[in-house]
Amino acid sequence: MHFDQLRRRDFITLVGGAASWPLAARAQQREQMRRIGVLMSAASETDQQAGVTLFLEVLHQLGWIDSHNVRIEIRWARGDPAEARKDAEELVALPADVIMVTGQLGLEVLLRVTHSVPIVFNSVIDPVGGGQIDSLARPGGNATGFITFDYALAAKWAELLKEIAPTVTRVAVLRDSRQIEQDITRFAGSPNGGLILTGSAPAVVHQNLIVAFAAQHKLPAVYYRRYFVTSDGLISYGWDVDDQYRGAARYVDRILKGEKPADLPVQAPTKYELVINLKTAKALGLDVPATLLARADEVIE
Repeated sequence: MHFDQLRRRDFITLVGGAASWPLAARAQQREQMRRIGVLMSAASETDQQAGVTLFLEVLHQLGWIDSHNVRIEIRWARGDPAEARKDAEELVALPADVIMVTGQLGLEVLLRVTHSVPIVFNSVIDPVGGGQIDSLARPGGNATGFITFDYALAAKWAELLKEIAPTVTRVAVLRDSRQIEQDITRFAGSPNGGLILTGSAPAVVHQNLIVAFAAQHKLPAVYYRRYFVTSDGLISYGWDVDDQYRGAARYVDRILKGEKPADLPVQAPTKYELVINLKTAKALGLDVPATLLARADEVIE
C-alpha cells in the first residue's frame, strides 16, 4: 500500500470518528435531559406564582437548570377540577419523571391519573384521611410531600377569632364553597358572626372576593395563611408557604437521583406564623389585645 493511500485511509477514519463524537454527545445529552411536571391547583395571578419561582430557584441551586439538563412543564388549574384533570393527563403523557403538585385538588386528580409517576405534593391538608397515602412516616405509593396542618388546628383558629373579636358567638367555616357571595351574605344576616377560612384552591382563586365580603359585612375572619392578611384580611395563623416549596424542590431532586416517594416521609410544618392587620381591625372597630400583638410574628399597620 502506498503512503498516499495509507494517509488517505487514516484521514477518512479520523474524520469519520470526529464526526461521530458530537452525535454521541448529543445523544447522551438527550438521555440525560429529565422532565419535571408542575401542577398548580390555583391560578398564576395568586401568590402561588411566587411559590413556583422559589421552587425553580431551589432546583437551580441543586443543579437542575431548565432547558439544560431538565425540562420543566407548568400547568395552572385555576381551581377547576376539569382543567386539573386535563393538566394532569398532559403532564403524565409527556412523560414526566416526577410531578410537583400544590394543593389538594391537583393531588387528588393526579392520583386518579397515575399510580406510577412519582409525585411530590405541598400545601395538602390530610392526605392520610383522604386516602392518598398510607401514613406520614411511610406513604407507601407514588406520592409524598409536605402537609400544611391537620384539622386540630381549627381549635386554634377559633381561639384566635374569639380573642381578637370577643363578641363573636357564631362561626362559619369556609373551605370549598363555590357560592361565596350567597353563603357569606346569608350568614351575615344574623349578629355576632365570624369566619374561619381553611385551605382550598377556590379559596386562593377567590381571595380578593372573600376578603371584600368579610369587610362589607363587618365579619371578623381568621385565615389559614398570610397571603389573605397582606391583602386586607384581619388575622391569619398558618404555615410558612415558602418552606413547602423549598422542601418540594429538595424531594424532587432526591427522586430524580433515584429515591422512591414511598421511602420519603411526608413532613409537617415545624413553625406556624401569626399575622395581624391593624388597619383592618380598626375598620371593624376591634381593639387588638396587647397580649395578642406581642405573640404576632408580623403586624401590618
